[in-house]
Amino acid sequence: MTEKLGGSDEQGDRDAFYLPHMLECIDAIESYCADLDFESDERTTDAVLRRLQILTESSRRISDGLKSTWPAVAWRELAGFRNVVVHDYLGIRVERIWPIVRDDIPRLRNQLSDILATLR
Repeated sequence: MTEKLGGSDEQGDRDAFYLPHMLECIDAIESYCADLDFESDERTTDAVLRRLQILTESSRRISDGLKSTWPAVAWRELAGFRNVVVHDYLGIRVERIWPIVRDDIPRLRNQLSDILATLR
C-alpha cells in the first residue's frame, strides 16, 4: 500500500475530502460575517455556530498521521470546541465567538490551505 502524507491511501483520501470541506465552512463563516453585526443578528449567529459545528466535526475526521505532521494546527482545540458547540449550545456566549471568527478562523484558513497545497 502506498503511503500518503496523511497516512494510508484511504486516510489520505479522507483527508483530501475533509480539508476542502473545512475550507468551505470557513468561506461560509467569513461570508456570513462580512456585512453584518455578528452579535446582534440572530440568524447570522445561528448560521456561524452551525458552520463552526460542521467545521470542528470535520476536523475530528482528519487522520492522526496528518495531524501529527501539522502540529501547529490547533487540532485538539478544534475537537474541544466542537464538544462545546454540540453539547453546551445554550451555554455559548456569543461575545466569545467573535474573537474566534475574527482571529482564529483566518489563521486556520491559511494553515488548511498550506496543508492542501502539499496534498496536491
